[in-house]
Amino acid sequence: MNTTTSVRAEPVDALQPDTNSALRLITCGSVDDGKSTLIGRLLVDSKAVLQDHLAGVQRKGETDLALLTDGLSAEREQGITIDVAYRYFSTETRKFIIGDAPGHEQYTRNMVTAASSADAAVVLVDATKLDWQDATLKLLPQTRRHSLLLKLLRVPSVVFAINKLDAVDDGALAFAHVSVALRNFAAEAGMPVTAIVPISALKGWNVVDAPAEMAWCGYQGPTLLDILEHLPVTAADTALPFAFAVQWVEKFSSSSDTSQGRRVFWGRVATGAVTPGQRVRVMPNGQSAIVSQVLDHVRQHHSVTAGHSAGVVLDREVDVSRGDWLLATDDGTPEISSSRDLQVTVAWLDDEPLLPGRVYWALHGHRWVKAKVKRIVHRLDIHTLAEEDASSLEPNDIGHVELALQEPLATMPFERSRALGSLVLVDTASHKTSGAVLVN
Repeated sequence: MNTTTSVRAEPVDALQPDTNSALRLITCGSVDDGKSTLIGRLLVDSKAVLQDHLAGVQRKGETDLALLTDGLSAEREQGITIDVAYRYFSTETRKFIIGDAPGHEQYTRNMVTAASSADAAVVLVDATKLDWQDATLKLLPQTRRHSLLLKLLRVPSVVFAINKLDAVDDGALAFAHVSVALRNFAAEAGMPVTAIVPISALKGWNVVDAPAEMAWCGYQGPTLLDILEHLPVTAADTALPFAFAVQWVEKFSSSSDTSQGRRVFWGRVATGAVTPGQRVRVMPNGQSAIVSQVLDHVRQHHSVTAGHSAGVVLDREVDVSRGDWLLATDDGTPEISSSRDLQVTVAWLDDEPLLPGRVYWALHGHRWVKAKVKRIVHRLDIHTLAEEDASSLEPNDIGHVELALQEPLATMPFERSRALGSLVLVDTASHKTSGAVLVN
């Protein structure tokens, strides 16, 4: 039986994808699937851990790789991951920023936080927890939930790593059956799969090196690290109209020169690019002005593109405060919508259910507005991917919701722009992060 099911990583953007910059990735999946152990293995085998650090994570004479990322005392006592731990390592090819996301359902909000800015994700799947002898096996609910969240959050590259194949009787059969289950689920969910790779994080098989022991899995593809080294970082939204969220207002000059404004508006360019002479409008007051100067992060005069920090000086004094947006005026490109009513997808993270009529703070860029839940359209069943009627969203549910905002926001669909299409709902009383919101 031929069980080779390797998939090489393909770039998400054929137009010169960036595979040299530091890759920000996370590990996710169900509880005890080996996420912390995998990161520990990457750190050790890439020689990113000092000997004295290794000596401090010994248990019964053996190195406990999970302790390299589980740094909280509660994590070490309980043997679980609670918060996202970021670690840094590099190879001869590139640098990596890797986040270890918790697998417990109650900590899904931490996983969402890490995934929202990730370029790639490695979803761990523990073969020993599945009925791997069954060709129609079912995946664990948290594996499905995390995968759906990765799709919703537009994480460009998703790698499924089938772990603990050293602990099953027939690695080739287990790898073949779990791979089919993953592909079927991904096809139903409409999410692309970059690669499916067999590993043993504990033994180090096929993580950094490809030992002979992996041959019996019928896999002839690249190692996990080989795949990660060739994944592209998330491309900046430079082709979209200019949008810029004001984070800080600086008094630029006290002179009587009125040829331009005397304040610098600092922030990060969300989409498009900003150049001197460009006409912009201020959201929400609707005033317009012309860009007089553009400063980069070291105060040099340059045009600045999406993903980079900039200081913008306008040609006249305009009422602009922290939280306002500078947007491109209509120049033939599709305008960024400005509306008080939004159709959104919500990943609900609060312990209290989401109910129609409730009011939350909505954070968009650096702007806070009140948002009222008008209606819950439906809830997504993570097992069947069916849309169900619902009157509430319980913790960790995913659903479609209608929001009514106190003030209009400058938004675009999340599938077009991560920056303009994402919001966070915050409880007005407890100030807890309640939901991750994606504009439809």
